[in-house]
Amino acid sequence: MTVYDDLGVRTLINAKGTATRLSGGIMRPEVSAAMVAASQACVDIAELQAAASRIISEATGAEAGYVASGASACLLLGAAACITGLDPGRMARLPDAAGMKNECVMVRSQRNFYDHAIRAAGLRIIEVGLPDRYAGAGVRDAEGWEIDDAITDRTACVFYVADAQARPPLADVTAVAHARGVPVLVDAAAQLPPQSNLRRFIAEGADLVAFSGGKALGGPQASGILAGRRDLVMAAALQHLDLDIFWDMWSPPPTLIDKYRLKGAPAHGIGRSCKAGKEEIVGLLTALRLFIAEGDAARHARWLKDCETVAAALDGFLVTITGSNDTGAVPIVEITLDPEQMSPTELCLRLQTGEPAVVLDPGQRDKGIVTVNPMCLRPGEAQVTGEQIARVLREL
Repeated sequence: MTVYDDLGVRTLINAKGTATRLSGGIMRPEVSAAMVAASQACVDIAELQAAASRIISEATGAEAGYVASGASACLLLGAAACITGLDPGRMARLPDAAGMKNECVMVRSQRNFYDHAIRAAGLRIIEVGLPDRYAGAGVRDAEGWEIDDAITDRTACVFYVADAQARPPLADVTAVAHARGVPVLVDAAAQLPPQSNLRRFIAEGADLVAFSGGKALGGPQASGILAGRRDLVMAAALQHLDLDIFWDMWSPPPTLIDKYRLKGAPAHGIGRSCKAGKEEIVGLLTALRLFIAEGDAARHARWLKDCETVAAALDGFLVTITGSNDTGAVPIVEITLDPEQMSPTELCLRLQTGEPAVVLDPGQRDKGIVTVNPMCLRPGEAQVTGEQIARVLREL
């Protein structure tokens, strides 16, 4: 009997990918073991975060790094850091940012539900650009001069959502923002693989970058990385850590927090609810090292093998594997359905209510396509996934 059996919660085969609503992925045994080991002793969390900063810096090329409870949490912390700097009085006032730099410039085509994290810190989003290329009305999107025009003395940061299709290019955005003395905060939550993206955004001038810990990195679901400028990471840490301590007894690691740059210790900050425990921090650092050690080619080969197993079980149906030749991508199985026989919605519903439950990705259902993402499949589940899909389709 598993822990989930004891709780009366069914388990499922996650062939959709690292969606939070499906509890993310499967951690490697080394990560789970590291978390268990971390749980068996007490440490000073600031010291542990300073060690995390060193390891994250080595991996990303950033000046400093930090671990919070997810990429969204890292965005909130990053936004708060851009608003307050190292002023503890301002930190205590958030999310009331009146009288501070309380605006964030953002390209309209990059708006998404996750920018709640930015607004929660106290920022007002100033949209720029018209995404004609998405609307079908033309080819243009926001341009660098529009970002420049939107920057004022109230601008705390420019917020950029990284994606292969994002416009303008990040390097252009950072050049414009830095010319006006404004930092750039990048949401790169799902931008791994390729592994090179760990360093790419910092190299292109980002001041802060947020990565999810529970997606391709294979860390705890409730973990994320914030990497970037030392002063901004320090400001984020000050608004996250438990600082219920007397000033004269507080000796934070200077590589993370330079106490003597402050006029006093901040009160518990707006990021206090984004707490990462010692278990999550150690688990994420272990996963980060494993991710780097495995490399894109081996990781892609592992995922591709599962895709090929699914495709082989669906012989006779219209199946395509995308990303099979790109080691920096996640290979995906696309299954094109005959709309006169079964809709993508019906297939997905039958599978997720079956035994075992299999969850596919219906994101392209308007095209008659469902997909299988191999990132969260455990050994043997690719074969079961393919067989279950074939069984439902052949029942027609």
